[in-house]
Amino acid sequence: MSKRPNESTPEDSGKKSRTQSSVERKMKYIVVTGGIMSGLGKGITASSIAVLLQGCGWKVNMIKIDPYLNVDAGTMSPFEHGETFVLDDGGETDLDLGNYERFLDISLCADNNITTGKIYQQVIERERKGEYLGKTVQVVPHITNAIGEWIEKVAARPVKSGTNPQDEGNEADVCVIELGGTVGDIESMPFIEGLRQLQYRIGTENMFIVQVTLVPTMSDEQKTKPTQHAVKELRSAGFAPNMICCRCNDELQLEQRQKLGLFCQVGTESIISVHNVSEIYKVPLLLKEQGVAEIIAQQLRMYLPKGMPNISPWEQLCKRLDSLDKTVSIAVVGKYTSGTDAYLSVVRALQHAAMAVSRKLEIIWVIAEHLQEDATAEDRAAANKQLDASNGILVPGGFGDRGVVGKINACKYAREKKKPFLGVCLGMQVAVIEVARNILKWKDADSEEFNKNTKNPVIIFMPEGSKTHMGGTMRLGTRRTILKDENCTTAKLYAGSFIDERHRHRYEVNPAKIKELEKAGLKFVGMDETGQRMEIVELADESHPYFVAAQFHPELKSRVMVPSPLFFGLLRTASGQSIADEPDAPQTPRKKGGRR
Repeated sequence: MSKRPNESTPEDSGKKSRTQSSVERKMKYIVVTGGIMSGLGKGITASSIAVLLQGCGWKVNMIKIDPYLNVDAGTMSPFEHGETFVLDDGGETDLDLGNYERFLDISLCADNNITTGKIYQQVIERERKGEYLGKTVQVVPHITNAIGEWIEKVAARPVKSGTNPQDEGNEADVCVIELGGTVGDIESMPFIEGLRQLQYRIGTENMFIVQVTLVPTMSDEQKTKPTQHAVKELRSAGFAPNMICCRCNDELQLEQRQKLGLFCQVGTESIISVHNVSEIYKVPLLLKEQGVAEIIAQQLRMYLPKGMPNISPWEQLCKRLDSLDKTVSIAVVGKYTSGTDAYLSVVRALQHAAMAVSRKLEIIWVIAEHLQEDATAEDRAAANKQLDASNGILVPGGFGDRGVVGKINACKYAREKKKPFLGVCLGMQVAVIEVARNILKWKDADSEEFNKNTKNPVIIFMPEGSKTHMGGTMRLGTRRTILKDENCTTAKLYAGSFIDERHRHRYEVNPAKIKELEKAGLKFVGMDETGQRMEIVELADESHPYFVAAQFHPELKSRVMVPSPLFFGLLRTASGQSIADEPDAPQTPRKKGGRR
């Protein structure tokens, strides 16, 4: 059997392994850029390509480049930028790193998110130290060199599992790089040049360029001209795309594929239709059907075993999604409800858990301010009606006092009506405030974040926090929580005596108020390793089906195939199921061997 051009054979692979010590292994790069406009789904496209590469048996690393001047996403508004995704090492990053971790079940670090601020900060620090030996420091070559060096350094790091703490990681075969923004933007130009120089240095056979563009439909006709101009813009920057992923409402027609292939000088088979699908989890299947992995393997001269890519878990998952006929409704009480990107990880964690309990998910967005006494009677009635219609209630994290009273009232509703409840970060804090106000009758009970002069500060500022600097000064990253009650709900879900979850907060439950709060019916079942910082609270009332709140963010470690235990518990009870029963879905929550 003859092999395709540039394709290796198993015999070739054996020869390479025998000479591994004498021949340097070449990292392969896939660069995903965007044309025409932002918001086309480059992150999902990049993640889906990476899923296919994993399905070929290759180890995959991911890098996100954000051209903004911020050092990280920690101080950016969720209204403007969406949520800040926190990594194990405490890195506050772009939300696309959450997509990467969820799709691939890997654990990334802060350096996997490159920003203009980080690059310039590094170069300026080097200049101040005199490392450039008196040279005039310029964008080219100093900034572009720093970009290339950063990429190569991060790409070579071992890639670790996101749910198996025993995994020490393996060196990646391929690194997928997503370039944020749109080609042609002024701020992205240094990164385009840095990537072009990297391609020149390593060779075109080691870098594959994917451009994600838009093919709009007007008068029932798919228009290719915007994509043609986007490719022209990319070529003017020194890059020629190897593949064009066309976002469109309906499947891209053959005539348009051929037209784009001709005008963009890309093979028709490499014009990929990324049309709308019912679930983002179907995008890897969409790309597989069009031979994306085979095209990439041939261009990068990588051996592709017969029958690969194998993404059968994804295929089973999507088949199961299509067969679901029962729905579970969760009310999310927040203040960033105008756009779901502010709570993206929460939404995804709910989806993962819903799939695990064999339910379609309906999210009811409740504006927290509409649950407050100063809201109009019409808004209050509508918000309470939403809570009544839900099967469970979730109060997510947040900052600032806007909507806090509404969140406190939502906690009261869930406690008194015995409706399944999960509080996350601020959601835990307001649950504690609610009990202090309504059971202990401390009417001025509050958080120091909202009222520094309260006589009953049940939530206080952490001693190690900074009051002068905002960026990177919170309690961040993965921290250990010790469970003191093996019979508590949380211990049953995690099936262990300790858990490691990610944090992002400046305030905590006041240790001086714990005794009174526990007398009022709260059980602080989880705390940090010092025993002083409260991490998890449950209700002592065993008649309540599910009332759990955590200071950490369990949604950040939820995975498509491995849902978060706390979200699983919420969805399980909201669906009328017992948390003690094993789910019949292919996904199961993290337990014992996979505890993180």
